Amino acid sequence: MQYLKRKLNSKKTRVATRYLYYEMKNSANDLSDIIPERLKWLSAVVGWCAKSVDTLADRLVFDEFAGDEFYFNEIFRLNNIDILFDSAILSALISSCSFIYVGRDDDGYPFLQVIDGGSATGIMDSVTNLLTEGYAVLEKDQYEKPILEAYFRPYQTDYYKNGKIVDSMKHSAPYALLVPIIYRPDAKRPFGRSRISRTCMSVTQSAMRTLRRSEVSAEFYSVPQKYVLGLSEDAEFNNKKAALSNFLNFTKDEDGDKPTVGQFQQQSMMPYVEQLKMLASIFAGETGLTTDDLGFSTSNPASSEAIKASHENLRLTARKAQRSFGTGFLNAGYLAACVRDNMGYERKAFCNIKPVWLPIFEPDASTLGVIGDAILKINQAAPGFLGAGNIKQLTGLESDSDE
Repeated sequence: MQYLKRKLNSKKTRVATRYLYYEMKNSANDLSDIIPERLKWLSAVVGWCAKSVDTLADRLVFDEFAGDEFYFNEIFRLNNIDILFDSAILSALISSCSFIYVGRDDDGYPFLQVIDGGSATGIMDSVTNLLTEGYAVLEKDQYEKPILEAYFRPYQTDYYKNGKIVDSMKHSAPYALLVPIIYRPDAKRPFGRSRISRTCMSVTQSAMRTLRRSEVSAEFYSVPQKYVLGLSEDAEFNNKKAALSNFLNFTKDEDGDKPTVGQFQQQSMMPYVEQLKMLASIFAGETGLTTDDLGFSTSNPASSEAIKASHENLRLTARKAQRSFGTGFLNAGYLAACVRDNMGYERKAFCNIKPVWLPIFEPDASTLGVIGDAILKINQAAPGFLGAGNIKQLTGLESDSDE
């Protein structure tokens, strides 16, 4: 348990940084001292990191488990299914992984709770992606100090309050009751990678500095600087009055000469706009979005097919996320079934249960017609090849027939 605590502390700062960018509370680092001291209080906020996470999270909609021989769907329906899946997906996209904690209520039925990646960790079985040991902070005080902690092991979960063990729960599951939900895992980083990459954070910093410089320049853009040449040394001149008044009175001196009044050329805001567009293009390329998603409109409203074509990289990213998240939800259902039935099932007994997701892009009316024609032709060539389940995955529509 002490090892897992140290492991969590080493990752906590990284997760907290990602949440700062998602919540748009990060600050921009100045690269020079050009900005005057009296204007350094100006701040800029850019929500591109939050946009990249939310755009992907909103398109990942879990539907159900197909071939549900062990009644997984019932377990998740009784555990606030709409919020549970969305919360686990969103947290995993931000911090690279989230965790579903499986507990047992007073009636002996399993309950599921989402824990963010900065509050839990464990030792993973590389074959099943389940944890052989796990540690999680279930409750914190106002200073982020752990109050209630849990140490997960096969067949047992121990609870600690203020560092002292207060309870121990025996169960039948052969793994720790803490299930990782991972985004883009690989052999080197089994706990995945965050959607908010280092490139995203670097580009966001640059965009914030650009906006801040534009705010400072806007002060000079809105009130152009003026000048007076040839003013007599004896003349009284009020700088504040010159900045706020529409009319200034300059009389000729004893030699009949008069001063020359002029205005410096106004600073253009276009360089800042062009720089922001360049940064938006870099960010869009990194995340699979388009510049339209980031606030720079480039064309007229597109059709459903055009939107799909422009978001091809986002679609592929979403497909990849569905595969890894589906495995995590399946593992959570497996351990919850072990707790519910008080039975130590083998993991291979659940191989026929498959996670089903709704379409990443909802088709419009014209696309539905094209899909309908394709389904008709395929079923004519191979009768009964596409049924209600396949059609739902293609269109997101559920049949009202009794069947």
